[in-house]
Amino acid sequence: MNLLQKTILIIEDEESIYDILSYALRKEGFRVVGASTGAKAMETFQGIEVDLIILDLMLPDMTGFELCKKITAITNTPILMLTARDDIVDKIVGLELGAEDYVTKPFDIREVIARINVLLRRNSTQSTYRFIQVNDNISINPRAHSVFKNDEVILLKPKEYELLLLFAQHKNQVFSREEILDTVWEMDYEGGLRTVDVHVQRIRKKLEPSIIETVFGIGYKMKGN
Repeated sequence: MNLLQKTILIIEDEESIYDILSYALRKEGFRVVGASTGAKAMETFQGIEVDLIILDLMLPDMTGFELCKKITAITNTPILMLTARDDIVDKIVGLELGAEDYVTKPFDIREVIARINVLLRRNSTQSTYRFIQVNDNISINPRAHSVFKNDEVILLKPKEYELLLLFAQHKNQVFSREEILDTVWEMDYEGGLRTVDVHVQRIRKKLEPSIIETVFGIGYKMKGN
């Protein structure tokens, strides 16, 4: 087996959808594993190293939202969510729970592959960054995708981590909410500017209140030396 081959876990109970995805991804050179229930997905995920997860919202034993929450509580593996409805609420909830991106059924397999490659490329790029000292108490190890406060690991959800990393790499630079959405969420995110405020609040709560400053009328910044 190619040791550089990326592994994708497809969590989907519709056999026809799974077959389409797995066939196309194998043709692209990915290793594919599958699970048709949330319970089986957790068992599979904990038994092998996975580079990306494709998660259907509709599963027989739990919702995709519930499973997304379970997965993001223990890992930063990127999640691409599949939804059968073009419902903005579904998309917002999924992204707020930690999914990186979403695709609406019926989908064009070429779009799915393009989005997967974007997520994997972003994840790979982040892993090459050097250790970043945010302040005296907080640091980021991008290679391990980890955040530390007083030498204790603080688990952030994927978008919280990316947002913190953005500020840490550009200290003293003010970002508008629109710029943050374009940079962190990238592909046509429809959740609105409010999601930026929510993520900043969560980071402050998990790390410290003053880590990201509000620049009134503009956006946010992180102070740096």
